[in-house]
Amino acid sequence: MIVVRIVGGLGNQMFQYAAGRALSLRLGVPLKIDLSAYESYTLRTYGLSHFDISAEVADMGERVEGNSLSLMGRIRRRLGLGTHLAIYREKGLEFDPLMLRLADGTYLDGYWQSERYFKDIADRIRKDFTIRSAPSEQNEFTLKQIMSTEAVSIHIRRGDYISDSKTNSVHGVCELGYYQSAMDLIARQLSQPPHVFVFSDDPVWVHKNLNLKHPMTFITHNDANSHYEDLRLMSACKHHIIANSSFSWWGAWLNPSPKKLVVAPKRWFKNQKLSDRDIVPTGWTRL
Repeated sequence: MIVVRIVGGLGNQMFQYAAGRALSLRLGVPLKIDLSAYESYTLRTYGLSHFDISAEVADMGERVEGNSLSLMGRIRRRLGLGTHLAIYREKGLEFDPLMLRLADGTYLDGYWQSERYFKDIADRIRKDFTIRSAPSEQNEFTLKQIMSTEAVSIHIRRGDYISDSKTNSVHGVCELGYYQSAMDLIARQLSQPPHVFVFSDDPVWVHKNLNLKHPMTFITHNDANSHYEDLRLMSACKHHIIANSSFSWWGAWLNPSPKKLVVAPKRWFKNQKLSDRDIVPTGWTRL
């Protein structure tokens, strides 16, 4: 059995699940997900239930309560109150090849933000991230629009990247000039005029400030409770311009087309001490 800790927003959850799922399949053992972080983590909600994932929820004996390396965590484990699995914590942001060789009975704790953890089973992961429910009437209409055009998705992440000083110091935001240059780069490679579908957690600001010389449709009808619908719409587009955001990373990655063009920011983190060399897949353009 492999157990993976799930925490953070939807994009982070998808990376954690994908890494755990790939390891469990290599070993031929079940995958379980530890959702206990959401008992105290209030910034985001658990969202993988919207997908056709293959994992059971870990029970009390398979969970890691808090920091298991702390004194209290060690005491709890000795008393049999925590997991007896071997805990493997992510060592950093770069791809860790040792993770691919872990054994049955491992508990994974990390973000695992690289496709290299699951690239060998990409088709299976895309299938697992099929949305269980049919699209709403509005989303069905938008999907038809996307399918009938040379659709390019643009994701502009603001939200806590702007409002939270600590988050901003780590991530920063992509400037409007990045999106304009990325759109120009993609448009030059297309044989048909592009139609841009714009996704953002700050649509009012984006509508006022984003000016492109191509037709634009602003997607505003999905909220925090249906954000997975935005992923469905993004992945249906033919090409993608993503933010330094795991959410739009998945919107682009879930598009299986080998002909897609994907532009990602040259720097993923504002904090230049953080390594981002393994986050963006080979074949995507960094600008």
